[in-house]
Amino acid sequence: MLHEYRTAPVAELYARFAAVEARGVSPLYEALASGVSEDGEVCDHIAGLPDQKRQPNLVFAASRHLGAPVDDYGQWREWILAHWDSVVPVAMERFTQTNEAARCATLLPALAEIEGPIALLEVGASAGLCLYPDRYSYAYQTPSGTVTLDPETGPSPVLLECELRGSPAPTSLPNVVWRAGIDRNPLDATDPDTRSWLETLVWPEHHDRRTRIAEAAAIAAEDPPHLVTADLNEALPTLAASAPPDAHLVVFHSAVLAYLPKDARTQFRDTVTSLDCTWISNESPGVFPETTAPHQTEAGSFTLTVNGTPKAQTHPHGRTYTALRNPT
Repeated sequence: MLHEYRTAPVAELYARFAAVEARGVSPLYEALASGVSEDGEVCDHIAGLPDQKRQPNLVFAASRHLGAPVDDYGQWREWILAHWDSVVPVAMERFTQTNEAARCATLLPALAEIEGPIALLEVGASAGLCLYPDRYSYAYQTPSGTVTLDPETGPSPVLLECELRGSPAPTSLPNVVWRAGIDRNPLDATDPDTRSWLETLVWPEHHDRRTRIAEAAAIAAEDPPHLVTADLNEALPTLAASAPPDAHLVVFHSAVLAYLPKDARTQFRDTVTSLDCTWISNESPGVFPETTAPHQTEAGSFTLTVNGTPKAQTHPHGRTYTALRNPT
């Protein structure tokens, strides 16, 4: 009974990951997660980790970082059980700081409506690759054809493609004059070891995303953002106050608040809504269920809100933007 009590939450976590997040997106991770959910011995090992370190993305990435085979669950299982003592330190030291620049494609419709100049502040910035929406090129697929947008300097080496549903394509890029971020463990994407970890966090089949990390990191290296190492709730007011007073402050975050306990999320919402800023949230619906509950959401999608108002359902990796017809 004690064994079942310890492993049941892990089995449920991995079963949900397989069915909701990985299905149709990563067959390899779907197979691994499904296998873990039915494997009491592996679940028991994972259950020995702290709650926040049991995430499928983190455990799978830690094993891949050390050379685990992921093409077959049986082979991965044999490897993970033999090398568990090596996996644990990696999982404990590292974080799932997936820095997906393509999320800028789903943030841009909101940013394009804000009159600049803009001071951009990202909460949970990782390596800061989402702080450059003005430096990337975009290709939006719409019912009437593809709409492209490039920076004033010309096409960017980073091209973000996104399908728009129920929304017109943005017609301009934001005028960003200041960019900064907060993270408990800011990353330098130009560091080889850090780059390797960021690339390992990308799901196995997503080769285009790994290429994008290298290209976006090169753009960030040309004009590094100001990244603050701190708890987001503690640092937000001070960092926000340092933004240029003649710029419109935009505070945004994506796939960050789900890792905070409920009281910390509530504290963050109270803090950000007290600031003179536009607040853009791109998170899983469960982060603020009282706001997103009235809206039917696609499985595995994020809900993008502006100042607390739901605007769209978005793909976690920026591939689709589906406008909500009757945002509240």
